[in-house]
Amino acid sequence: MTNHSRPVRISVLDTSPISEGSNARMALHSSVELAQRVDDLGYHRYWVPEHHGMQGVASAAPAVVADRIASVTRRMRVGAGGVMLPNHAPVVVAEQFGTLEAFHPGRIDLGLGRALGGPREVVDRLRSTRERTAVPFEGRVRELLALFDADNDRPAAVPAVGNRPEIWMLGSSDHTARIAGDLGLPFAAAHHLKPMSTVDAVRVYLQAFRPSVLCPRPKILISVSVIVAPNEEHAHWLAGSLRMKTACRRQGQPIRLPSPQRAAAHGYAISQHPDEPVGLFVGTPSTVLPKLEALARATGADELLVKTDVYHPDDRYSSYELLMTAASHMRPTASSPAAP
Repeated sequence: MTNHSRPVRISVLDTSPISEGSNARMALHSSVELAQRVDDLGYHRYWVPEHHGMQGVASAAPAVVADRIASVTRRMRVGAGGVMLPNHAPVVVAEQFGTLEAFHPGRIDLGLGRALGGPREVVDRLRSTRERTAVPFEGRVRELLALFDADNDRPAAVPAVGNRPEIWMLGSSDHTARIAGDLGLPFAAAHHLKPMSTVDAVRVYLQAFRPSVLCPRPKILISVSVIVAPNEEHAHWLAGSLRMKTACRRQGQPIRLPSPQRAAAHGYAISQHPDEPVGLFVGTPSTVLPKLEALARATGADELLVKTDVYHPDDRYSSYELLMTAASHMRPTASSPAAP
């Protein structure tokens, strides 16, 4: 079969990071402002995740945040990247995202994950372990999909009928990739969490894929952490904040995102630091873009979902602006992945 080349779309993953000296309210408002600005830059979609009990992350209610962002943007797709389905009854998720699609037709995405999304002691307040594990994850996904397809006179999730968002499967493992393929759903691989698993997960997805009405051909999105600045030194200085936060989390002492000045004072503003977050691409547009192109080629990705965590909102926007300007020169990728 002949491979066809196509341009790679660029999108945004925003956890609403809370910086030191800030709070959840400020972080959420910053996310709304960022979404408005990157909508004008040409980003394809804007995803917000579900995290609970994490002091440095404000995005805990993706349906609420997605509605706010969709209401103040014009063009981008908006959605959850993702909803941790074991934490919720499928009927509630169907009602929420059916309602979102009704308000913002043709612009809503629903990404589904099977992780906890936070510390067990916090997530247990949402649903007990028994409730989360009573039905296998794939069974919950099938139940959710059926709620959008209901054609009887008494549907369980009324707003979902006729208002189905674009549904994605999220994951970093072969298990989730296989489910996505079996169900004929698009697959979003969490390269920013487990970069060593990305190519294998995509290969499993492609091998398992069965065309469906929702997704006639395989559709692949790769999430990746990126920090871009006008010069290498400044980029690594900005990345010091994330390095320090990552190091403290590994030591069991989670903190909010520190300032780059504070991180530099502790020695985190250098390239190839031992506490470099996995899968993080740091540098100028000319150094980062080839790495993104290589990742897209290795996976056959249709799209890259970029996560940028830096201390100041203006630096975060600048990173996205520089990246999108460079991405306009990004070479197309093939429709099937290369060998790793």
